[in-house]
Amino acid sequence: MEHKEVVIIGAGPAGLKAAKSLLDAGAHVTIIDRNKKLGGQLTKQTHKFFGSEKQFASFRGIDILELLVQDLGRYAERLNILNETSVVGLYKDKVLSCVKHDRYFKIKAKRIIMATGASEKHLPFENNDLPGIYAAGAVQTLMNEYGVKPGHKVLMVGSGNIGLIVSYQLMQAGVQVVALVEAASSISGYLVHASKIKRLGVDILTRTTIKKALGTDQVEKVVIWDVDDTWQGIKRTERTLHVDTVCISVGLAPLTELLMQVGAEVTYVRELGGNVPIINPYYETTVKGVYACGDALGIEEASSAMVEGALTGMFVAEDLGYTLEESTQKIKALKSELTFLRSGPHAEKIRTGYMKVGVKT
Repeated sequence: MEHKEVVIIGAGPAGLKAAKSLLDAGAHVTIIDRNKKLGGQLTKQTHKFFGSEKQFASFRGIDILELLVQDLGRYAERLNILNETSVVGLYKDKVLSCVKHDRYFKIKAKRIIMATGASEKHLPFENNDLPGIYAAGAVQTLMNEYGVKPGHKVLMVGSGNIGLIVSYQLMQAGVQVVALVEAASSISGYLVHASKIKRLGVDILTRTTIKKALGTDQVEKVVIWDVDDTWQGIKRTERTLHVDTVCISVGLAPLTELLMQVGAEVTYVRELGGNVPIINPYYETTVKGVYACGDALGIEEASSAMVEGALTGMFVAEDLGYTLEESTQKIKALKSELTFLRSGPHAEKIRTGYMKVGVKT
């Protein structure tokens, strides 16, 4: 069994910033991620970020990733990266069961940070397993990492920021977005993103969703219909669209399965995307020595995830006995930054969600 000081599960923005704080303090850090590349969702985000200057506002996600990785480069002697590695078990004695390719091994850590991020939610409708139906993240991966168009005529389902941004990226790639449907009565993403695709002629149909997909070997058509106040389809409002691709962007859910496996207390909070762990003011879960940050705590922008990661790394470093220069001022500044990022009207549900689990925002 290998013994490590701190293990961070997940190499997205939260995990990378947590690693930076710990390495700055002098700790030895192991990052475990199931992907080939570090960065999580940043690897495919070619759009420019909002937020604050301190958290890379106006930078593209892929450029932010490059800067974060560069920051870690000078700590190579204390940083161990296990990519293409899955954590398949997590136990209360802080032992992790890991699989890399055909190798199975265990790691025992003094402290563990869960920066596992989130998974995309599914949408039930008839024939939702036909080829040509993708989650928005898969479409981003195809286009932005591999340069592959998912199709020629797309129906986008969901008007959050991801759905709006991916719609615009599809059009930039020469793909026709036939329509965007949203079951709610208004779009849930930023108006600036919605305005861009509206100007390019895309119909945004609120209180509308997909009823079924049609096709033999792949998507050929879709049937959409209006929904009522209880989110049920309204009969005789069906209409058919000719598309070859459906992109589903109906939200994300925190990845907390490993936290539940280790026995951390979790609770369902709709505003945060699903099951989230109960944490103390230092981002420690109810299992001592196991911490969480980023989308594993609740779905937010990458900017907030980076601040949470930086804070969590500092708290873990202090818990391990490291002395952090000007830590009080730095922690205060990071908390202030997080409050600012959560201050706008779009963050109201985030504030409500964290109030339900006792987290001060």
